[in-house]
Amino acid sequence: MNLYKEIAEIIKNSNYVVAFTGAGISVESGIPPFRGAQGLWSKYDPMEVAHIESFLKNPTKVWEMLREMFEVVFKAKPNPAHIVLGKLEKLGYLKAVITQNIDGLHQLAGNTNVIEYHGNCRWLLCLKCGKKEPVKKELIENLPYPICKDCKNPLKPDVIFFGESIPFEIMQKAENEAKSCDVMLIIGTSGIVYPAAGLPYIAKSNNAIIVEINLEETPYTQSITDYFLKDKASETLSKIFHYIGS
Repeated sequence: MNLYKEIAEIIKNSNYVVAFTGAGISVESGIPPFRGAQGLWSKYDPMEVAHIESFLKNPTKVWEMLREMFEVVFKAKPNPAHIVLGKLEKLGYLKAVITQNIDGLHQLAGNTNVIEYHGNCRWLLCLKCGKKEPVKKELIENLPYPICKDCKNPLKPDVIFFGESIPFEIMQKAENEAKSCDVMLIIGTSGIVYPAAGLPYIAKSNNAIIVEINLEETPYTQSITDYFLKDKASETLSKIFHYIGS
């Protein structure tokens, strides 16, 4: 049987499909991974600009990097891989997306149950009073950095910086989805950033079928993956969706 058709049949016959996504799904939207030749960490030292202690000590310096990041993220639009996941939810097959990405593209593509393991950079947070507000161009252009209207503290993106813990409720939600699924789609993740990288192992230990879509093999490939598709996420998901139909 055609491999794409076989995976489409598995999805159609499943009870609960969950997608687990990483930076690779957004590369085709023009957002390079933080690591790698085009990534921000080739230009900035993450311990200097993306550690919570750095933000608390020198928000001005951190915001120089953040403005560059925002420029890239806000130009980006969902690509066909995001769109297919949105359609799979609409058809009732995909129950949740657990993403390590902070770009908000899954929601723009139509997914509603998105667990953002590392936060969402489309919101700004005040560490002092806890107030959140949506990112606006005029706000992030404030020099030296955006400030909270209520307590005049510097605002930070509502994302997990190095040195911060993943909120317990997010970890619990993600683990519950991993335990509940009978199919997990791993898409565009290296499988090395913990604790998120442990989620597919939880799914597998609960007898889920693991479908991995990545450009390179990962720690999952030879250990828990049942179907490995070595290609771009957009092309692969579009081919699978062709056999699912609308």
